[in-house]
Parts: sequence; structure tokens; C-alpha cells
Amino acid sequence: MGEGVPNEPQPEPASDEAAGQKVPDRKPAGMTWGSFVEARIREAQDGGAFENLPGFGKPIPGLTGTDDESWWLKEKARRENINLLPPALEIRLDVQRTLQRIDTLAYEADVRRTLEALNKRIVQAQRAAVWGPPCDTQTLDIEATVARWQAKRGG
Repeated sequence: MGEGVPNEPQPEPASDEAAGQKVPDRKPAGMTWGSFVEARIREAQDGGAFENLPGFGKPIPGLTGTDDESWWLKEKARRENINLLPPALEIRLDVQRTLQRIDTLAYEADVRRTLEALNKRIVQAQRAAVWGPPCDTQTLDIEATVARWQAKRGG
């Protein structure tokens, strides 16, 4: 009988381990790997090592069922908050988020500062020689945007 051969009967664990004694940390010479691993798992189960584990009964995060070779890269980018968009698309997303954010601002001066900073970022994106599609996002008309902000606020 060869060690580790599938579908081959494995010898029973040694009698001292079957009697409830602790399984050694290292595999004894006369024991197969399969028997050793099973004995260690049984010992851990008997000691309650697998009870009340976090995430028990829940799906494993990140397993979508697809064989995506770059899953680790996407997960790292999400975890590290790394933006993988081309700069032209990133600035469009920045404009959307900034316009949503100014609706929550209370003072006109804050709205103007936020819009001026956004316009600077747009100009930077337009001038930068970068990868991806060209940046065709135009700077915002601050006065018109402030007027819309005031109208939404009712004054």
C-alpha cells in the first residue's frame, strides 16, 4: 500500500491516539499522512476548535462562481481604495460626486470653493498627457451652478 494513493484503504490510527491521547505535533514514522491529518482534525473537533467560528453558515466573500484570474487585483484595489479608471472617466465621476456633494453644503462660500477646486482638477485632467480616452470634460460655470444650488435651497 502506497502512502497518499487515492481510494486505497489507510491503516487505522495507532492505539494510543484511539485511546484519547493527544496526537503529536509531528507525524510519527509509522502513521500515514491521511491518518495523521484526520487524527489532528478529530482532536480539534473534540476540543471545540471549530465551534462558533466567525462567518459560519455565511458565503465566503469574494467567491462569485467565476474563474476570474485577476480577482486578487480587484480585491486589493477595492481594499486599498485604488481607482482603476482612466483619468478622463475619473474626472467625470469626480464631477458627478462633487455636484451631489454641493447639494449638502450650507454656505455659498463653501459651494464656490468646492466648484473652484473641481474646475482646477478638470483643467489638470485636460492638460495631462495620460492613458485612456481624451478628457473632454469642460469646466463648470460657477455662477450658473451656484444659482441652481440657491434655487434648490429655496433662496
